[in-house]
Amino acid sequence: MKPYKPKITIKSWAEEDRPREKLLSQGRRNLTDAELIAILIGSGSREETAVELSRRILHSLENDLEKLGRLSVNELSKFKGIGEAKAISIIAALELGRRRRESDAQKQVKITGSRDVYNLLSRYYADLNHEEFWVVLLSRSNNVISRQLISKGGQSGTIADPKIIFQTALENHAAGLILSHNHPSGNLKPSQADLALTRKLTEAGGFLDMPVLDHIIFSNSSFFSFADEGLM
Repeated sequence: MKPYKPKITIKSWAEEDRPREKLLSQGRRNLTDAELIAILIGSGSREETAVELSRRILHSLENDLEKLGRLSVNELSKFKGIGEAKAISIIAALELGRRRRESDAQKQVKITGSRDVYNLLSRYYADLNHEEFWVVLLSRSNNVISRQLISKGGQSGTIADPKIIFQTALENHAAGLILSHNHPSGNLKPSQADLALTRKLTEAGGFLDMPVLDHIIFSNSSFFSFADEGLM
């Protein structure tokens, strides 16, 4: 029989290897993703430390924080050692990060091209596993008046009602608008339905003297602009 070897806990590590102490002594940028998550969840189990548990979670997600950000409380709780409270802590921290980026985006008030739209709305589309349709309402000088969620759908589509879109634009006294929706699959190629809807809304905008300037399709890391591709 092999001799019993007690599990080495974080408290028995060298001080510089403990996540909290490492953050204090070396700064937050010197911690790995697993060490930062370990601080959030606080403790591991008898079988593994918080850092080992965090590494296991990240490994199952191919070390992709974007994938981690898309998990629900129930999905996170399926990992052995992660209960509801720990799952909520992880999700809350990731949401704060998104809101910080969103706060930075509020400073962007003038649209000069498709990249500005991407910077403005990418926070809203981050980590979604369903489709949403948003519009950006603009003044005559292309300053952003507001961002409006029009509809939510499933993984394969959402309904964008032209009546709701232009009613929202008229109520906000918009002079122009930009359409946008996301493809959770990551495929940025517009579908035939996307092309038909864009033509329909562009024609309606022309009739109302409220031009539709672009339609942006979002993925988690990139975008497709109808205007940039000459499809408007």
